[in-house]
Amino acid sequence: MKKRGRWEYVGRVGGTQAAVILAIDDGHVILVEQYRVPLGRRCLELPAGLVGDEEAGETAEASAARELEEETGYRAERVTSLGTFYASPGMVSECFTLVRAEGLTKVGNGGGTADEDIIVHRVALGDIAEFVAERRAVGVAIDVKLLTLLGPGLLA
Repeated sequence: MKKRGRWEYVGRVGGTQAAVILAIDDGHVILVEQYRVPLGRRCLELPAGLVGDEEAGETAEASAARELEEETGYRAERVTSLGTFYASPGMVSECFTLVRAEGLTKVGNGGGTADEDIIVHRVALGDIAEFVAERRAVGVAIDVKLLTLLGPGLLA
């Protein structure tokens, strides 16, 4: 927690940034589900990880490629930055770089590190709204970044 005047907010030590991965594979998106301590339950998310947490000076694109393979078992042929975003700027100073991962090849099971217990989901883009609703119905939290996939349907 940090305080600036009367404003309280959360910031990562050292200003660490995250890389969030929009991984599309033959009309399917790769999602992960994992337990999140602040929520006290599992959360459905785009794969993501901290930039430079394993190698100083690592780029967001390199971090994204590493995290995608670690969390999902998919290796990307191309990783392209889509820009920097802030998920909750009134409460959290953290930003993330959204990257698109393309040319995916399944090279492992994924699941993350031993303490992450990540479940990997490969969901057809046309089924994303129904899949999110199903996960929500069984008590899984939904990360706001999934609006990138639900957006057009919400506007209809």
